[in-house]
Amino acid sequence: MAARMADEIRHHEGTRYRIAGPATGQATQGTIVFVHGVGMSLDFWAPQIDFFAPRYRCIAYDMLGHGLSALPPEQPTLADYSNQFTRLMNHLDVPSVCLVGHSMGALITIEAGLRAPERVKRLIAMNGVYDRTVEQKAAIAARAAALKPQTGEQDWGPTLDRWFGPEPAPDAAPKRAALDHALRAIQPEGYARTYRLFARSDSAHVGRLGQLAQPALFLTGELDPNSTPAMSQAMAQAAPHGQAVILPGERHMMSYVHPDTSNRAIADFFQPG
Repeated sequence: MAARMADEIRHHEGTRYRIAGPATGQATQGTIVFVHGVGMSLDFWAPQIDFFAPRYRCIAYDMLGHGLSALPPEQPTLADYSNQFTRLMNHLDVPSVCLVGHSMGALITIEAGLRAPERVKRLIAMNGVYDRTVEQKAAIAARAAALKPQTGEQDWGPTLDRWFGPEPAPDAAPKRAALDHALRAIQPEGYARTYRLFARSDSAHVGRLGQLAQPALFLTGELDPNSTPAMSQAMAQAAPHGQAVILPGERHMMSYVHPDTSNRAIADFFQPG
């Protein structure tokens, strides 16, 4: 008899989350928690939840300042975002999980792995940033300074160009349009607070990755210009149990645009051999 499946949206103390997978009491291969990047919401992970929910309990949530979750503090820290993860796991009474984070979510995932190692048994930092060059720091600082949180007015074309390239392949065009729609639905103030933190957090784990106790996969795309292969390789080298995987031909939104490739890499890491 096939396992009964559950899939619902819930709210807890200012966090909206989705929980999907085998119903309570049914055997699973464990729990995977997904943390999205700046400008997205829990909906970003729909392709992964569709793939993993038949075998895993899957949890995705809106990070602070995104979707229907509460705003972060006016001057947030990574600890504020990793504490959101811990509070949600406490509420759900989940002792330990496999944790996947994309972009800003990768920073949160690493921070959670360092701050709550008992809660994170394996982690994947996907399209993460680390120790930007001087030129990269200047570019993102300029983008952060140009934000208009009061009105939310912004030209999302340059952002989408960084994510997809200026001339996306025909199969990527519908995904680009979907993410353009997602960006236009942001909480302007939440986005601005989070993006400014993201802009200055690439050095947050420099000198700290040696304390990462879990097996960690640093996964990015060959053509990602800002979360580069060199960054993932440097993080993997610094982490005691780290490895880097670079997906050929992929860019920043690879898990959404070409989910099959990313899903295989995630599955292989969580169930080695």
